[in-house]
Amino acid sequence: MITKENPLKLLSFKFLAVVLTLTVGFSSCSKEDNDKVVVENNSISPYKTPKYVFFFIGDGMSNTQINVTEAALNDVNFKLKSSSLKSVGIGALNIRKFPVVGMATTHAQDQYITDSAAAGTALASGYKTTVNTIGKNGDRTQNLKNMAEMAKEKGMKIGIVSSVSIDHATPACFYAHTNDRNDYQIIGEQMINSNFDYFAGGSVLYNKYVGKTLQQYKADAQAKGYKYVTTKADFNSLGKTSGKVIATLKRFDTNILDGNSMPYALDLDIQASDDDKISLADFTQKGIEILDNEKGFFMMVEGGKVDWACHANDVVTSTFDMIAFDEAVKKALDFYNNHKEETLIIITGDHETGGLSLGFSATDYGNSFDKLNYQNISFQEFTYKVANWKTAGTKTFTQALDEVKMAFGLGDATKNLALSAYETGLLSNAFTKSMGGSLTLLPEELKLQYGTYDPFTVTVTHILNNKAGIDWTTYAHTAVPVPVFAIGQGQYEFGGYYDNTVLAKKIMTVAQFK
Repeated sequence: MITKENPLKLLSFKFLAVVLTLTVGFSSCSKEDNDKVVVENNSISPYKTPKYVFFFIGDGMSNTQINVTEAALNDVNFKLKSSSLKSVGIGALNIRKFPVVGMATTHAQDQYITDSAAAGTALASGYKTTVNTIGKNGDRTQNLKNMAEMAKEKGMKIGIVSSVSIDHATPACFYAHTNDRNDYQIIGEQMINSNFDYFAGGSVLYNKYVGKTLQQYKADAQAKGYKYVTTKADFNSLGKTSGKVIATLKRFDTNILDGNSMPYALDLDIQASDDDKISLADFTQKGIEILDNEKGFFMMVEGGKVDWACHANDVVTSTFDMIAFDEAVKKALDFYNNHKEETLIIITGDHETGGLSLGFSATDYGNSFDKLNYQNISFQEFTYKVANWKTAGTKTFTQALDEVKMAFGLGDATKNLALSAYETGLLSNAFTKSMGGSLTLLPEELKLQYGTYDPFTVTVTHILNNKAGIDWTTYAHTAVPVPVFAIGQGQYEFGGYYDNTVLAKKIMTVAQFK
């Protein structure tokens, strides 16, 4: 029996048949124009093979790091301010402008909670590997070709940028192959033998090298055709005709500081020299200028110090570096807006760090993010201060509390940051431990309270974070999934829920790297 619904059903089936026919037709058309199609929400979305590919990795970044950063930018009472962050202002992150969002799992081959070496290898090559392994399979018997190497073979120029040392795990996974992420000298040698076009951000960990000074490493790099730049004036003069470049900061010429990484964004303004005030966004923009050419480029940019701040359970420092990372993303977006038919930008995290929770048991459903606005230096800078106190041996606990009030606002009742007797007791115990005294705490208690960080500093950040309604579960990584954001050619390929190895393979497929 025919009903009134049947004609509509027939039309629906005919429409579906047309869509399928069109899809097959597009898929089998000439490849001369490199066009592809995907089906998204029953609509046909053609895309061209991108000429320019940006891959942004927020190390340690998952949804909570993004959420608290947006709270900082949107809450009128929590306006994080720094002259180094002028372009952001108050409002949503640039990440929010990406039209396609996915989620990716992060586990390593040999354990559920990954490290940056295994995660970086997965993101770079599309294959799982074991913890601590760089660019090799799980049993370390075979090198895994990564997307940067594939892009280089395709004739594209390659840039690798990071706010941590450029031979650290994540950046290394895009040019090196070694059994252990701590093989810094091997990684550094493979870096200058890669023939990649642009390395920038932190320096190499030359203090880990045996029988070779930084000057000798620079000479080796120059012999391979690299211009090694450490001053702002030389950096600003770089351009399309500069050839292969390694660009870092002046301070690493004479000092080993914080793992030879860039300063935390929160501390950028207090650096003594302008040569050390180059931001992640600056390095990204310069990479665009150097790499742009007729055959295109691939650039990986890592916000590595988001991870380090979260390891230390310092949410304010992490948030500033998240904003700095987002500013680097804006440089790519600006480029995309002028090259929409040729560009793909992908953002993800390699894993979450710290177990950051936007909620705390003692504050119930409440949050007071504005209390975080009084912190004005990173945990790292404050740790340096505490180390100097210990060396001098003259700082009293009362004087230390005055320093805490100036750097974090804690103890200032006018800021609604008065310390309770319980909190003061925690700080007193931590100060004793930091100054070399002993505490009647079990090893498990010491690990839970301080991790591997300076006891006094980490107690300060914990108390401030808790007062704001924020807490942490670990000083290490977690296994929660990480977000994926996409904009540009092939963007609809990146929606959904999948593994980090699949994300890498999606990029390779869309960009025709293999």
